Amino acid sequence: MIKVKLNNGAVKEIERGGNLTTLAKSISGRLYKEAVAGEVNGKVVGLTTELHDNDEVNILKFEDEKGADVYRHTAAHIMAYAIKRLYKDVKLAIGPSIENGFYYDFDLSHKLSENDFNKIEEEMKKIIKEEHPIEKFELERGKAIKLMEEKGEKYKVELINDLPEEAIISFYKMGDFVDLCAGPHLPNTKMVKSIKLMSIAGAYWKGDEKREMLTRIYATAFPKQSMLQDYLEFLEEAKRRDHRKLGKELKLFAIMEEGPGFPFMLPMGMILKNKIIDFWKDIHSKSGYVEVETPIILNRHLWETSGHWDHYRENMYALKIDDEDYAIKPMSCPGGMLVYKSEVHSYRDFPIRMAELGRVHRHELSGALHGLMRVRSFVQDDAHIFMLPEQIKDEIIGVIRLIEEIYSAFGFQYNIKLSTRPEDSIGSIEDWDMAECALKEALDQIGKEYVINEGDGAFYGPKIDFDLKDSLGRTWQCGTIQLDFQLPQRFDLNYIGKDGEKHRPIVIHRAIYGSIERFMGILIEHFEGKFPVWISPVQVKVLPISEKYKEYCDSVVSKLKENGIRVEIDNRAEKIGYKIREARNERVPYIIIAGEKESEEGVVSLRSRENGEEGSVSINKFIDRIIQEIEEKK
Repeated sequence: MIKVKLNNGAVKEIERGGNLTTLAKSISGRLYKEAVAGEVNGKVVGLTTELHDNDEVNILKFEDEKGADVYRHTAAHIMAYAIKRLYKDVKLAIGPSIENGFYYDFDLSHKLSENDFNKIEEEMKKIIKEEHPIEKFELERGKAIKLMEEKGEKYKVELINDLPEEAIISFYKMGDFVDLCAGPHLPNTKMVKSIKLMSIAGAYWKGDEKREMLTRIYATAFPKQSMLQDYLEFLEEAKRRDHRKLGKELKLFAIMEEGPGFPFMLPMGMILKNKIIDFWKDIHSKSGYVEVETPIILNRHLWETSGHWDHYRENMYALKIDDEDYAIKPMSCPGGMLVYKSEVHSYRDFPIRMAELGRVHRHELSGALHGLMRVRSFVQDDAHIFMLPEQIKDEIIGVIRLIEEIYSAFGFQYNIKLSTRPEDSIGSIEDWDMAECALKEALDQIGKEYVINEGDGAFYGPKIDFDLKDSLGRTWQCGTIQLDFQLPQRFDLNYIGKDGEKHRPIVIHRAIYGSIERFMGILIEHFEGKFPVWISPVQVKVLPISEKYKEYCDSVVSKLKENGIRVEIDNRAEKIGYKIREARNERVPYIIIAGEKESEEGVVSLRSRENGEEGSVSINKFIDRIIQEIEEKK
């Protein structure tokens, strides 16, 4: 017998030679049915992996992110097998699992389209029913290349050649299908239950536009048909809420072919954007921040000092001015360092909370652009807090509370990740350890739950990331707090301490919205365009029943405007039913209708987006109601 330690701390005995399947079965019948993979000593492995004495083991189910990856990676191999059966000349590229699914890239003479999906799905179902064991084997480099050359798999040969000389190359086999793969996989094709091919696209080999254009098929897989159906319904709902579609319908923004990735804000979009910014400015002023503005273009020397020229150059737009290299700023941090250096500081000045709504530009590949969610130019709500070492924890806690206050105003819940030192980090290990420790202590003191995101920090410091959860359960990374010991050194920032000597300040970089434009996109989808009254571009729509009542309606509009309420009137010679439908489609929170009865009695007929028809109300009573909603940010 051997003993293994489970992730809950329990110790379990199983027979020597047993594997993860054996272990799952000994724990419970349900776990045995739901297990898809496992972690042994921190490494994700297949269920057939033999266990040894003192192994630390975690059984993975589909509900676990790593378990879903294994499940869908196996489904990707099944899809590749099906394509191989159907199209004999196909050459395979890569087929990873991705969020909510997987894809595989193919090179073949037949021009695949969505019309082929049913045929491919049927072939996949055949393979699943054939219950092929999925078996791993390894070859040394020369034999691995020979095997792939014999099968005509030139892309696999290239992948092998990219691996280190001493690498042992692993393959997975199901039936007569063999694929180069690091794994792991499910033990058998029969474990894949519900599959669905989703879409088709072109993809350059290795993302290089100078290389071959391949056909990419996106698909998904679930262990239950009901889960697949739920996912498809979720996609339909997400499609209905797509901010690009709603942005066009509600006349909020536009993406023009003259500027891909550079959004145009339309009048209604500017109202929404300004309301978001006004709220940001108000709450920052109350929290002791001062606002600055730094230039969009700065010279190469600055970006070399900050480290961006070496670590971020491929994402920056460069230009020459007077024969000198300049770059359009991808972030506002270096400019903020120069603002700090513009005067001498004493320890008594700290903390200095300096905020900036800075326009930044980052080069994104055209294929990655997506409405307001992924753009090349956006406004970042940046801030830099300069402080003493003993102020670190309190300032981090203060930022967390500020973030919580802003997110709660929009009704968002969020998750927190602590991202640690990446491979391309700058600075000493000691500084990094100190910074990571400070972030952990702040989160622990304020009682916030968080997960560790290993190796995903910024190159100059660790960070806390805030992932918003929207009404569909999707998460969006927006807010971030980055503790930085590096830029103060690179820019030689100093302050005069109590001892009269020069000392180095500590800097917190932080953003809350992240990108104003992206945050707008999230809001559009979160609320399905039905914005809370306080940020709605139009809060009230006034509809005269006919031309005769225009004068009365104009007086209502004037009174609303006098009270700071954003109102529009629809004076078109259209039937009232049509105008009501139009206003509802515009998702206006309140619709006021006035005709003979209303004008005579000095009231309005009120319809609200939330309650529907509410009957007659006095205009003063309605104004009190909507002002209260705006002030309370309901």
